[in-house]
Amino acid sequence: MVGDHIGYFGEEDLVFMGSMLPHVWVNDSLYTSGQADHLADAIVIHFAENFLGDGFLSIPEMQEFRKFLQLSERGMAIKGKTRKKINVLLKQMPQMNGIQRLSTLLSIFDIMSSTTEYDFLASPKFVQNFQYDASDRFRKVTEYIMKNFDQDISLPEIASVASMGVTAFCSFFKEQYRVTFVEYLNAVRIGHACKLLSEHDRNVVEVAYECGFNNLANFNRQFKKVKNMTPTSYRKTLVV
Repeated sequence: MVGDHIGYFGEEDLVFMGSMLPHVWVNDSLYTSGQADHLADAIVIHFAENFLGDGFLSIPEMQEFRKFLQLSERGMAIKGKTRKKINVLLKQMPQMNGIQRLSTLLSIFDIMSSTTEYDFLASPKFVQNFQYDASDRFRKVTEYIMKNFDQDISLPEIASVASMGVTAFCSFFKEQYRVTFVEYLNAVRIGHACKLLSEHDRNVVEVAYECGFNNLANFNRQFKKVKNMTPTSYRKTLVV
């Protein structure tokens, strides 16, 4: 979850996140339960805007990268050849010394400065409306949703996670997420359902219950509302 974006991540994925953009990554239960035959890991680079001095990004040579930084406030999924180039460098960085890492980071900046191979994640309206002083509350709520979406989550329950009353929470949620809590919860559930539907060993009824829907009719109705097609029709689109 990146801002108001809900999606799935996989091997070799690469994202570039601007500052103060709320985000949550949650591994599949196969990994969190220790049943996977390998560990899920990631390479992460954090840097402050002034990590090379207050005026570094203002020099003419950094002009194109400054533009890229401005775009990153929505979060970006890097794609194609750009992703492959940067991933090769990232995997080498843990074995490098400090100066080598810094040099490689600048090389990555250079690659990003000229690429158009990316998709935005959060919507522009989310970034415009998001209140930074609400970020901790946002994190707690999104983490709770991701860990419990397959169960019933009542409004009083989720409001207590945010340390708010129900009425205040509903207003907060609609302002920050641009949809109601129920609409957002259903979107998370449908996103998970799409993943499960791609695994053909599960039937539609099993998928519905695994995603937190207590009856098939409601699952079909909500799925069609989000995806404009039935779960069965969606599964057919996955057949190559």
